[in-house]
Amino acid sequence: MIDKVNLNYYESRQSESISSSYLFWTFLKIGSTAFGGLMALISVVENIIVGRHKLLTHEDMLDGISLASCLPGPVAANVVAYVGYRIKGGIGALIASTAVLLPSFVLILGLTIVYLQAGEIPAVNKAFAGFIPAVTAIILCAAINMSKKAIKGWREIAIAVVAALLLQIIGGFYITLVVVLASGLIGWFCFRRQVAKKLPQESIIFPSQKLSWQKIAIPLIILLGLLALSLIPLPLGETSLAKLFITFSGMSLMLFGGGYVFIPMIQEIVVNNYQWVTQTEFSNAIAMGQITPGPILISAAFIGYVVKGFLGATVATVGIFFPPALLMVTLSDVLETIKNSVVIQAALKGIRPAVIGMIFIAAFVVGQTAQIHWLSLAIFVGAIVAILRLRVDVVFIIPIAGILGLVFY
Repeated sequence: MIDKVNLNYYESRQSESISSSYLFWTFLKIGSTAFGGLMALISVVENIIVGRHKLLTHEDMLDGISLASCLPGPVAANVVAYVGYRIKGGIGALIASTAVLLPSFVLILGLTIVYLQAGEIPAVNKAFAGFIPAVTAIILCAAINMSKKAIKGWREIAIAVVAALLLQIIGGFYITLVVVLASGLIGWFCFRRQVAKKLPQESIIFPSQKLSWQKIAIPLIILLGLLALSLIPLPLGETSLAKLFITFSGMSLMLFGGGYVFIPMIQEIVVNNYQWVTQTEFSNAIAMGQITPGPILISAAFIGYVVKGFLGATVATVGIFFPPALLMVTLSDVLETIKNSVVIQAALKGIRPAVIGMIFIAAFVVGQTAQIHWLSLAIFVGAIVAILRLRVDVVFIIPIAGILGLVFY
């Protein structure tokens, strides 16, 4: 049996062998096919990075999702930054984040130009009717694969079921945060003795490895500076690139709970405060974010384009995604350093099944929006068989589902 040190060494050597171009191409494909929002994108990442390429473990993915759920910013984009960082360090986080956002950015720019010139958004309802059952199947399969290692007894099952029910019945960011924290406490209470038997004696409370506080402090100072600048009135032009970047950066560090929770705050600032776009334009920006792959907050590109053209779109996109991704990467170092203590390991054994329960309920919620049609069931069942039995790459499943929707709905 490979011990922990040798396993970490093996994983680090494997990550070093991954080229930047390969990482970029892999996440570009993910970003081109991850229709359906938060859990859809995370599930595609899990299927390709964990299931097919074995670059990370299911436990690594669950830890990243757990951390991202407690931090500001778009959860899915933060998880992508975490995955890239775990595979290839800081450059990996930058490559993965850029590649996964690039297809959405290009698509929304194209739709924005068409909208501003023609005043309408192209009809894509039939294709998206095909996407939805396929996305439901992808999320469900990701939860099934993750549960094989994280759920091993009745206590894990109970945590997963309660987490799913709370998210379904109550919902919202605060419930998500409460579920993560409470399941961590339950994990410590239920699993600490079991974990203690498997870890070295010196790791019983906290690991011996020390944090590089300088490495952590510099990014945090930068992020606090951006947040402070967004709250202080500055003598900047209302439509300047600097104003765009500081505004979107500040918002990204104050937004908790996922893309849909962000919408009211962004609307208040860009429509009512600065009047960068009209209410109708803002609504269409959100719609475009929904019909493109990747995070819904790519809608920031629409707003930036209206204000300052292509440069404005780029600056707004960087502003909304970069600061929370930097925070995620910075705190992932903290997580990696302390996760080998009994306290953290036991807590994670409680948090992981809770996250899986929330992923299962996400599949249920997405599935409810599918059209009641024989094709929806056929796509759903076919996608599950293709993923679990035939090991088909999900980058092929979603486009095929969209084509079937265009032809048969």
